Amino acid sequence: MFQSNTYQKRRQQLIADVEDGIILLMGNDESPMNYTDNTYHYRQDSNFLYFIGIDQAHLNAIIDTRTGKTTLFGNDISVEYIVWMGPQPSMRELADRSGIEEVSPYNVVTNVLAKAQKEGTPIHILPPYRAANKIKLSQWLQTPIQDLQKWVSEKLIKAVIKQASIKSAEEIAEMEKAVNISRKMHIAAMRQAKVGMKEAELAGLVEGIAVSGGGHLAYSVILTVNGQTLHNHYHGNTLTSGRLVLGDFGAETAMHYAGDITRTFPVDRTFTSKQKDIYQIVLDAEEGVIQNLRPGITYLDMHLQAATTITDGLKALGIMKGSTDDAVQAGAHAMFFPHGLGHMIGLGVHDMEDLGEDYVGYGPNHQRSTQFGLKSLRLAKTLEAGFVITVEPGIYFIPELIAKWKANNQFTDFINYDKLESYLDFGGIRIEDDVLITDHGSRVLGERIPKTIKEVEAARSGDL
Repeated sequence: MFQSNTYQKRRQQLIADVEDGIILLMGNDESPMNYTDNTYHYRQDSNFLYFIGIDQAHLNAIIDTRTGKTTLFGNDISVEYIVWMGPQPSMRELADRSGIEEVSPYNVVTNVLAKAQKEGTPIHILPPYRAANKIKLSQWLQTPIQDLQKWVSEKLIKAVIKQASIKSAEEIAEMEKAVNISRKMHIAAMRQAKVGMKEAELAGLVEGIAVSGGGHLAYSVILTVNGQTLHNHYHGNTLTSGRLVLGDFGAETAMHYAGDITRTFPVDRTFTSKQKDIYQIVLDAEEGVIQNLRPGITYLDMHLQAATTITDGLKALGIMKGSTDDAVQAGAHAMFFPHGLGHMIGLGVHDMEDLGEDYVGYGPNHQRSTQFGLKSLRLAKTLEAGFVITVEPGIYFIPELIAKWKANNQFTDFINYDKLESYLDFGGIRIEDDVLITDHGSRVLGERIPKTIKEVEAARSGDL
């Protein structure tokens, strides 16, 4: 946890922004995997962590905007529990760590909410995403689960996003830790990969490094020779000569701040000339965006800049043709770059997206496109100093998509389908870093991770 005054200040700002009623912050419980005592890896709710900071199951908190006080709801553990799990801090001790004024038994939250409903006091909740919490809210608020949305507070959502989007110095330091652990993971994968190895061997290696860093994975490992599948969590393939390995994985610190890094490297010690050509285009797109990041520009414009760089690069190879501007406007580049440029990152790999992706990434002045590829852009709004975002362009050769567009004679003015025949087994390349928006520009977080062709090949040879 940070110091208690960090959480007190955050709650005070939340009170000032919400202004009326009570705010219920739901903590997460343990979730059974196949029987009650065999649980999934525990992860506390990010909003609870941000405003309360206590990383423990079976807790809730209510912030009363009228009195300015926060109450932590939970139960002190029994001796029977201590036998199995060891001594734990008392509820009062936990509350003191967060600067919380009052503690109360867990079930009393039901009475507090019932009283608020009876008195007509506004109750503000955030969108629940876990079934267990939906069931609790349904019972506490006497509302069918399918109708819980009427209790979700847009005012609270906007207040949380307004505050949590701007990362403090202590948060940035924690994220640098996450990136530096992620760096160790990526360098280890680059050094250890070899022909004949299973993807699972590398996936296990990098997960172990994340755990040894004191935290866990920030998200499920993507490590595959089939990089053309964007979220490929299958690890059963064998590394063979001539293929590429796309690794998208990152560590989460003990305080749950995330790193999200992608690197692509050859199974062989060096890239082929064809791989180098595509890799350099992606690298130029990524570095070009990072050079131009600053407060006041929209991330939509940065996405379109990356799309332009990719289109120009593919035109130089004869894969695309025609007017670059027209191709990007029409969305022809999305054949090769079908996802968004990046997203917010912080207490979670897709920071705050449980509150609604459009709230986090768009806001009232930006409308999401319906165009293939562009509609997947998670972050489009104007950037501000203090944002931490991912920059992750890529080029992918997806045989199924190529076949469909070719059969439909789609974008024949911009795509040379005959040229694509030799790329059907290429896979995909993505390069990703986590970037802080500063007062006048940007800064890539963490120590440098091998990224240029020369650096990656040096890491593959064990020279870096």
